[in-house]
Amino acid sequence: MSPSVSEVQTPKVYAAAEAIERVKAQLSTNSSSGPSHPAYLPHFDSSEKFPPTELFEFSDPGLRANPAKPNLLTENTTLKHISPYLGTEVRGVQIYQLSKEGLDELALFVAERKVVIFRDQDFKDLGPERQIELARHFGPIQRHPTSGNVKGFPEFHVVYRDPEYDYFKEYITNERSNYTSWHSDVAYEKQPPGTTFFFILDQPDVGGDTLFASQVEAYNRLSDEFKKLLEGLKIVHSAVEQAEGSRKRGGPVRREPIETEHPIVRVHPVTGEKALYVNAVFGRRVSGFKKEESDALLGFLYDHIAKGADFQIRATYEPGTVVVWDNRLTVHSATPDFKAEFRRHAVRLTPQAEVPIPATFA
Repeated sequence: MSPSVSEVQTPKVYAAAEAIERVKAQLSTNSSSGPSHPAYLPHFDSSEKFPPTELFEFSDPGLRANPAKPNLLTENTTLKHISPYLGTEVRGVQIYQLSKEGLDELALFVAERKVVIFRDQDFKDLGPERQIELARHFGPIQRHPTSGNVKGFPEFHVVYRDPEYDYFKEYITNERSNYTSWHSDVAYEKQPPGTTFFFILDQPDVGGDTLFASQVEAYNRLSDEFKKLLEGLKIVHSAVEQAEGSRKRGGPVRREPIETEHPIVRVHPVTGEKALYVNAVFGRRVSGFKKEESDALLGFLYDHIAKGADFQIRATYEPGTVVVWDNRLTVHSATPDFKAEFRRHAVRLTPQAEVPIPATFA
């Protein structure tokens, strides 16, 4: 017997995909008012599926780097440090022109400075194949299970907002009094990201910055007794809510969600620095703790990071900006403070790194 009409479930149309199709249609009649790089518009295909992530061997390229960084920091390179704890603005070097040795030095420099803002880059015009090739120097690139990617290139995570499509409303509602949402990208992966690339394509004149905080300095501020308490503890990071949210909206779920335990304090394999590895976006509970105990501990750590204005920076964007940061040592938050009539279009490439190394107190 054929199912009744009431039993037939019509696939939900994803509003984000519809909005992007309207943008594409407008481009055919008035390309001058559209995005500067339409090939990087977010692509949503709910039939696209990825296999489960497999563990892989990883050796950080920063381990091979010359500490003097002669291929990266040449006589033409100028540096402007933003904060003692993190953040350096760099001019006078093109990322795509770096040799393998220079890319190794870049990995080390980013681990040391946590966030590096490269200005006047030609990176956005290299084409997806070359961009992916450069990013793969730092590890296999994570393919996001739910976000918009680039058609034919699932390695890209696309950030896009314009008058037709305000993606941020999918994640943040008007029930909140502010939009700050500190996180480390896809922390639920078995091997979460390390050296991460984010390049801007279109940006409003004012606003749309990214906040970064040092998880190393956040850890350093804790008392010795509290550090001892954290030793050996693990936090469960979950992809479940992200996947369920996308599925509910009719969006893609390219890989079934996982939950993964990681140490609350991890060690960087190159610098040896210890860093908190917690965030409220993906963190769910402390393993082995009762709910009230877990909520109290994680609530304190989240609040401690959020209030640490003296170990935070604001990364600003201008044409040709590429921000490279270490996802193992930082958390960040978007600032969707610009008006809806402006377009913001950017792309992230997210190489994965080692299984987090647990820290011990000494």
